[in-house]
Amino acid sequence: MSGIPTNGGNIVWSPYMQPWKALTVPLTAVMVLTMATAPATATIPAITVTDNATQPVFSRADAIKQTVFVEVAGTDSDSDGKPDRVAVDILRPKETDQGLKVPVIMESSPYYAGGNDVANHLVDVDEHGNPLPSASRSASKVDAEPFDGYYDNYFVPRGYAVALVENLGSGRATGCPTTGARNETAGPKAAIDWLNGRAKGFDADGRRVDATWSTGKVGMIGVSYNGTLPNAVAATGVKGLETIVPIAAISSWYDYYRANGGVLAPGGFQGEDADVLAKYVLTRENGQQVCGGVMDHLTAAQDRITGDYSRFWDERNYLNDVRKVKASVFLVHGLNDWNVKTKQAAQWWYALADRRVPRKIWLHQGTHMNPFNLRTAEWLRQLHGWFDHWLYGINSGIMREPQADVEIAAGQWGQHASWPLPGTRPQRLWLGSGARLSPRPGPHSGRESFTDQKIRTAEQLAEAAPAPDPNRLAYLTGALPADVRISGTPTVSVRASMKNGASPYLTALLVDYGEDIRPNGTLVPTGENYCYGQGIPGDTGCTALRRLGTAVTPYKIVTRGWLDVRNRNRPDRSEAVRPGKEYGFSWDFQPQDYVFKKGHRIGVVIISTDRDYTLRYPEGTKVTMSPGQSSLDLPIVSGRIF
Repeated sequence: MSGIPTNGGNIVWSPYMQPWKALTVPLTAVMVLTMATAPATATIPAITVTDNATQPVFSRADAIKQTVFVEVAGTDSDSDGKPDRVAVDILRPKETDQGLKVPVIMESSPYYAGGNDVANHLVDVDEHGNPLPSASRSASKVDAEPFDGYYDNYFVPRGYAVALVENLGSGRATGCPTTGARNETAGPKAAIDWLNGRAKGFDADGRRVDATWSTGKVGMIGVSYNGTLPNAVAATGVKGLETIVPIAAISSWYDYYRANGGVLAPGGFQGEDADVLAKYVLTRENGQQVCGGVMDHLTAAQDRITGDYSRFWDERNYLNDVRKVKASVFLVHGLNDWNVKTKQAAQWWYALADRRVPRKIWLHQGTHMNPFNLRTAEWLRQLHGWFDHWLYGINSGIMREPQADVEIAAGQWGQHASWPLPGTRPQRLWLGSGARLSPRPGPHSGRESFTDQKIRTAEQLAEAAPAPDPNRLAYLTGALPADVRISGTPTVSVRASMKNGASPYLTALLVDYGEDIRPNGTLVPTGENYCYGQGIPGDTGCTALRRLGTAVTPYKIVTRGWLDVRNRNRPDRSEAVRPGKEYGFSWDFQPQDYVFKKGHRIGVVIISTDRDYTLRYPEGTKVTMSPGQSSLDLPIVSGRIF
């Protein structure tokens, strides 16, 4: 039989069909048309689509494993006179050797070969920013193993191939890691080019290999570094990359290791920087010898003294090339992720919105984690619909669903037309006398001071507010008359002077004061088991379902923001601050979506050194602030503050 095979009313998709067209006409009409005009394809395997979704009709156990070494043309980051290469591990239905053509779900990672033990930078510094001798911990990132996740069990049976690409300088790849520079982007881009017949691939014996089984359509996905690479590759505009799913991903490496001119650590990795991460993932053979010069360059060029934005960081800013993004984007981020902070997701999201890129967003109450681990069934439903739509052209309905899924409390999800939530409006609060946040500015003549210290954490400094403390200033509203929801990016502006010390930092904390049950960053088993895909020996295709852990706490730092006052005018240029002279300083918090509950109090706490994030200069800087000329701007969705 020629044309479109059927099985009891299910459409069985031929690799030569254009499914987005087939779905626009009745099945009987399509069958009549294709029976008259199409060549015989009955012997060619095809995917099955039921209820506008691909079905698991292929065998995971029988899937073909293949490793291809793809040449990264024009890139020689280890200077050996040869183009760099990346290793690509592929898992595809066995029917692809019988004529079935499938799209590819790709994850590129520097972690497949594990990591090295690397010491972080010292963060206690002298008045000039030079490190002081002290203990330092080594970096520790999460390793990933090929085909140990859910992509293979769930998607290969539905007619997808999975491709895992080793990053340059890691594992079996050649070249050198550079923490986000263009050579790293070129690696997975070359793999996409190979899948489309535009790059050379070789087997382990050096024989040419072509991706004859590939439709050329690729969707990239990953968490953290693995999610950052999709952003980077999409910003090249490479043909064949149809969609990306960046989870807990970086859009600008400057905003990972710096903030508004200041040297800053990712949460939990104080002292890490671009060179530390590159050395951690440098797991290729003879990596230390071959890439030593590249590592030295990273250490020098990243500049841990001034923290200024520079050419080094500009090369690692994918926002520069957002205009080239042709792929759709399904963005996921944790609202309590202090490793890859929420600004990374928000600024990418805002830029994509400006370009009208087809997109969807999930914001959850977890930390630096995979949504598969906290909302498993719904995640797979939406991700399945997303890949079916963008890689097979199936009218899955996913693009008719609300654009934003936001978890506002543990397990409490809402769907919204967009994000920030529609109807959000800015509201300004003034830092007033008596440690109060007020709707109107107070007298300009008042002054309040605190002295910087580096021993106590931000949490310790914030917890006792509004009681006076010599090492911070705090300003709180009264008890809220109704729930207040914010959605977007808060900002703070202060009029202040600094003297008698070396710390250049101003840190602002936005705090929710009031006892409540809040997520605590853990995942707790529910006692249920969920089987999501086909199992194989050693991998059941099932998982224990989990939920976010919670704890009763008296307050919560909702978000925070940092400024190096020497960069008060621009992030790429330090300008000295005259001791005792008053300046206006404005900076952003990390974006957030949060509900302050009725009866709670909203607080803003101003400190200098943030022990867990900033460099720690010698103590003693005196900060004097004019509250009457200082304010907090909140993006309010609903509720009343006064």
